[in-house]
Amino acid sequence: MSTRTRGTRRGQRRAPRRSRGRMPLVVLICATLVAVVAGVVGTIYVKFDSSISTFDEQGVEGNRPAANVAGQNILVLGSDSRSGGNARLGGGSGDVGRSDTTLLVHVYRDNKHAVAVSIPRDTLVDIPRCRLPNGTWTAPQTGVMFNAAFSVGLTAKGNPACTQNTVEKLTGLRVDHTIVVDFNGFAKITEAVGGVQVCLPNDVYQGDLNPNRASRGQLLFAKGPQTVSGQKALDYVRIRHGIGDGSDIGRIKRQQAFIAGLIKKVKAQGLDPGTLLPLAEAAASAMTVDPGLGSAQKLLSFALGLKDIDLHNTKFITLPWRYQGTRVAIVHPDADELWAALRADRTLDGTDASGRTRPSPKPSTPISGAGIRLAVYNGTTVHGLAARAAAKLKAAGFTVTAVGTAASQQSLKTTIQYGAATADQAKSVARMFPRAHLQQTTTPGITLVLGTDYTPAATPTPAPTTFTGKARSADDDPCSNLSYG
Repeated sequence: MSTRTRGTRRGQRRAPRRSRGRMPLVVLICATLVAVVAGVVGTIYVKFDSSISTFDEQGVEGNRPAANVAGQNILVLGSDSRSGGNARLGGGSGDVGRSDTTLLVHVYRDNKHAVAVSIPRDTLVDIPRCRLPNGTWTAPQTGVMFNAAFSVGLTAKGNPACTQNTVEKLTGLRVDHTIVVDFNGFAKITEAVGGVQVCLPNDVYQGDLNPNRASRGQLLFAKGPQTVSGQKALDYVRIRHGIGDGSDIGRIKRQQAFIAGLIKKVKAQGLDPGTLLPLAEAAASAMTVDPGLGSAQKLLSFALGLKDIDLHNTKFITLPWRYQGTRVAIVHPDADELWAALRADRTLDGTDASGRTRPSPKPSTPISGAGIRLAVYNGTTVHGLAARAAAKLKAAGFTVTAVGTAASQQSLKTTIQYGAATADQAKSVARMFPRAHLQQTTTPGITLVLGTDYTPAATPTPAPTTFTGKARSADDDPCSNLSYG
């Protein structure tokens, strides 16, 4: 159970929801960087430590992607529950926690690059089984909206573990840490930094924030750059109508611009205790984290590993998408190539940022697949993996007799299954897949089952430019690239 549940109203009836605004989040780099204050001002360490809330990790699936060997992945969720102190800021009502803004942040192994991938709330995904508050597990769901995962269990604090399970299934990436930020905490953080510079492409009125109004209402924001904080900052990131194409996807671009501005503001202020003390307190009260970050000492250690990430090397991108009716569908194979790049610790432009020194390759006997026949099956949820492995085998002269999906898509380890008569040929296949496990079976022939440990691209290649070409850097002009349409 959570070590401390803020704002839970027991016995309160769920009221109808009105005018649902979308909660932005404070990106991991900002939210955790402030923990450095704990090391500068020792007298507040205990107070800071007691302010941190954690969620129950019992709901995290046991059958997860392999541990990361390059970089780390942090899931950052914005909760728009109207319970407790959030009600006066968010508008509307209802105490069920929902997550409408999600970033998967990949911090590269060199600790100098990071990329934040926004996952639209309406994206159609498969949600695996999830743990309910009473300890039972739900049945898996297929083709449902992504933000439904956070609402499983219908509690005010939401279900971060279910969302984490969903992201791991979607990406094939292991999530190292999960952070949830709420309305109230977001407003406090923007006030603590003295506001964030934003830019409006046109005038915005009350009716743009709440399209159910009978009139246009008062002017909320004038066109152009300005500094916002507190409720004003919350209004800015919630605006959907009246700007660009009026979509939630368009709003994601403005939320990314806001987070970039917040990072820039914190970086500019430096690690001065006078400015970071209120920011540290605001961040600590705003976040619910996994137990791996559940103390000031853990957050401090983690934050120190992020402080050298360069603004220009901090990128924001949206998961490759297309509209499917009123919902959002994932575009393949672009999304698969993006996840593969992150698994290999490659930046969006194809640079290897793993920080590893690669030894010079030793001369070896060329691999020949002449006369060797095998079937290739994808044991993961990564789209197109078997086809790419088959192409690699064919290029080396192997004959691929079948390409398809394995009976189970939860394979962690790549396996080469072979009959006794093909043992030597299986070893030749293993040279193509050095991480694979050789398994003799009673079935004749050779079958390759790919697991999540398989990274198909051996040479640095850029992620798909269709979606990465407009990636935002944290140092970009705040008035650029603010919406679709």
